Amino acid sequence: MSPRGWALLTLVGLAVVLLVAGAVLIPWHRPPAPRADQLAALRSLPVDQVARGRAFHAALRPGGYGALALGLAVALLLGLTPLGSRLVELAGRPFGGHWTARAVLGGLAVMLLADLLTLPFAAWRQTVLTRYGLSTQGWGGWAVDLLKSYAVSAVIGGLALLGFYTVVRLAPRWWWAFGAAGAAGLVVLLSFVLPVLVEPVFNRFTPMEPGPLRTELTSLAARDGVPVRDVLVADASRRTRAVNAYVSGLGPTRRVVVYDTLLREATPAEVTSVVAHELGHAKDRDVWVGTLTGALGAALAVVALYLIGSWAPLLRLAGVDSVAEPRAFPLLIALVTVVGLLAAPVQALVSRRVEARADAHALALTGDPATFEAMQRRLAGVNLADPDPPRWEYLWSASHPSTVERMAAARAYARESGR
Repeated sequence: MSPRGWALLTLVGLAVVLLVAGAVLIPWHRPPAPRADQLAALRSLPVDQVARGRAFHAALRPGGYGALALGLAVALLLGLTPLGSRLVELAGRPFGGHWTARAVLGGLAVMLLADLLTLPFAAWRQTVLTRYGLSTQGWGGWAVDLLKSYAVSAVIGGLALLGFYTVVRLAPRWWWAFGAAGAAGLVVLLSFVLPVLVEPVFNRFTPMEPGPLRTELTSLAARDGVPVRDVLVADASRRTRAVNAYVSGLGPTRRVVVYDTLLREATPAEVTSVVAHELGHAKDRDVWVGTLTGALGAALAVVALYLIGSWAPLLRLAGVDSVAEPRAFPLLIALVTVVGLLAAPVQALVSRRVEARADAHALALTGDPATFEAMQRRLAGVNLADPDPPRWEYLWSASHPSTVERMAAARAYARESGR
């Protein structure tokens, strides 16, 4: 069988494994959140809070969707015309056109160009955040964070590009197989190292101070049977008023992180409710599941890019002879961008189901639906959420259930449990 035949077989196999993993590991059934309860919850929220949240999101939309449209246009322009391949050549020219220069510098140039062209939309977003009082960061701090993100992306992207095109040169006929394995391994590696090496670049993390709240949270984790390395506080207030908490890392790097803004804005019982939600992610191994499905998806994408990218009409449009050469990297980016847009609603649906399960876990663990609902009100008010967003936007991009859905789920739990 030819390498292309093996690639097609591998593609089918990976797709089947990914579908089975998704069917088994993703909680497709969600806890009840009746629409009648959602509407009642919406009516219970202050009218001015709802109006402000909706106005905030209306102000963000032009910049957000403008950046999305421009990013897609740039990706298609560079990937489906010879412009992208010429940019890669230009980046490598000062180094004699060596393949490593084309691979690394050319690839980074393609990614940086798209970032630079969409930079005005990022500035637009910062302007809106500042106008609505959600951002506590000046333009200097914003620029520093932006440069940090570029630097981190350049390091990770440069290493990935060098590794990928090294494999291509060493195994020109079977690079897709080694590349798929490498992409999957990279996803797993980043799940371990990002919390330890990358997150501290943007925030300072300190252990939560000893006291009743820390004792309650560690006791909650012990009662839940969830080993966590530590409960940390992030200095989020230096850039935002938004409140949040999350769990990250795998195994020895797993930790629960609480924003310092959450500690300032919420009551101890509400903080406990939020952390109970995060413990739900750890209890159900959501980071592991996300890493596994992400690794399978990355491997599948590499094989698919090999098969689709070898299509002669695409190669002619891009002005390249092979999808495996560095000059074809813009074509790969174009294909990944299109697939990412098509997959966005599915990814959002999966995320909402996972988050709804974590909400159910928090309710069961604390047995306090009233505090859970109060916390959702606070989250919506401080974070300027649209509590009941437009349906099309919700289905396209919402990673969490809406505020009214989460409040309705708490009310349904209270009725069922008699609390």
